[in-house]
Amino acid sequence: MSMSSLPGPAGAPEQPDSLAQAQQPRRRRWGWPAVALLVVVVLVVVAVKPGHVVTGAKTVMVYAAQDQVYAEPILREFTAATGIRVRAVYDSEAVKTVGLANRLLAERHRPQCDVFWGNEELRTRQLAAAGVFRPSNGWAAFGYRSRRLVFRSLAAADVGGPTDPPGSLLELTNTVWRRRVSLAYPLFGSTSTHFMALRQHWGPARWEAWCRALAANQPFLEEGNSHVVRRLARGEALVGLTDSDDIAAAQREGLAIGQVLPLQPELLLIPNTVAVIHNAPHPDSAQRLFEFLQQPAVVAQLVAVHALEGMSPAEVTVLTLRPDWDALLRDLDAATEAMRRIFLR
Repeated sequence: MSMSSLPGPAGAPEQPDSLAQAQQPRRRRWGWPAVALLVVVVLVVVAVKPGHVVTGAKTVMVYAAQDQVYAEPILREFTAATGIRVRAVYDSEAVKTVGLANRLLAERHRPQCDVFWGNEELRTRQLAAAGVFRPSNGWAAFGYRSRRLVFRSLAAADVGGPTDPPGSLLELTNTVWRRRVSLAYPLFGSTSTHFMALRQHWGPARWEAWCRALAANQPFLEEGNSHVVRRLARGEALVGLTDSDDIAAAQREGLAIGQVLPLQPELLLIPNTVAVIHNAPHPDSAQRLFEFLQQPAVVAQLVAVHALEGMSPAEVTVLTLRPDWDALLRDLDAATEAMRRIFLR
């Protein structure tokens, strides 16, 4: 007897082949769409390990110290040109750059950010020295702003103050300027970088004596550089130490802030910077943005809206501060602590 003709249980009638087949367990039949979907899922599961982001994802996270009003149009243009969606975190003016720098330091072992867009050089170099950026081609500078003195001559005449502007920063400690000078709190942003460059230029002892005399002259210590120009416009201060982009913004609003004094050896050029974070979650997108921000056409757009003053510091022929950045970084903690003591609010 063949296997195909074996009887069923005793007393049970033989079942037809069709019924026997019908009682077999059903096997799922996979169509081509389902098979293709399964292959894609398997490939994604294999390729994406825990904690790893697919590098081809069309997104990039940027921490931007550049003012949001200037940065956003550029980042939208980047998205339009590349299809890469940008997520941006901006700093507040009161802790400009320092807040984002501290965040990047805290996140360096588990980076959340891909690109840092800085608006001054010192903090960028500090982060580079701490290993926050990728080891090779980690950061670059582009364009520049400048630190400037502004003199509100009309307000000076109104209050019987001096009719001639100060000849240098050293003169701001003279009694004639008592409670007539406005500057941003010097522990943050470009004012901090400027003060540290002055420390190197004058030497620690002379610089600290100047800082103490300036503090004793009771200047207005503002939350940011934009507050400096607004106090000048209100006629509450006669001299302001601020940034060229904040001066341009005030002039664009029609504020009467006074005379912008020429560059001099005690003032500073401030480039923008862009950096790619070490182990960035989206390295390919980060590289695209890194290259995009350095394009001459992009820098020219920032110059056109006065976010930057020029294309390159190399085009400036006037003598200004030229810091030794390595030495500045070595002295950073000591200088910061001194300013904290002197300008305690």
